[in-house]
Amino acid sequence: MKKFVLAAVAASVAVSPILAAAPAAAAPAQQTRTVIKHKPNGKVVVKKTVKKAPQQRYRTSWKRGERFDYRQARNYRQVDYRHYRGLKAPPRGYRYVQSGNDIVMVGIASGIIGAIFGNMIR
Repeated sequence: MKKFVLAAVAASVAVSPILAAAPAAAAPAQQTRTVIKHKPNGKVVVKKTVKKAPQQRYRTSWKRGERFDYRQARNYRQVDYRHYRGLKAPPRGYRYVQSGNDIVMVGIASGIIGAIFGNMIR
């Protein structure tokens, strides 16, 4: 009887990472961890803990030539150059976006940073 119970517990543990991986992939905000403890009296304790994903941090500085990722930008939005003094029309294939108080000229297709205008937005 003991072998049957242990085999059932082992099978459920072997299947649980497969089942836990599907919801974790759909919702990356939580990660599940399964801990199995064997007690001296023969009982098996299965404990699941849920760990929250770390809070996303925004980048404060960008460099020319890097790839721009809008998910790391604070206050991301596309900017109209006509509303800001000192900005000219972007070259073909580029656009201006906001990241914090900075305006960044980004390639539309590649996402490479072409220029950075610091503290243009107050």
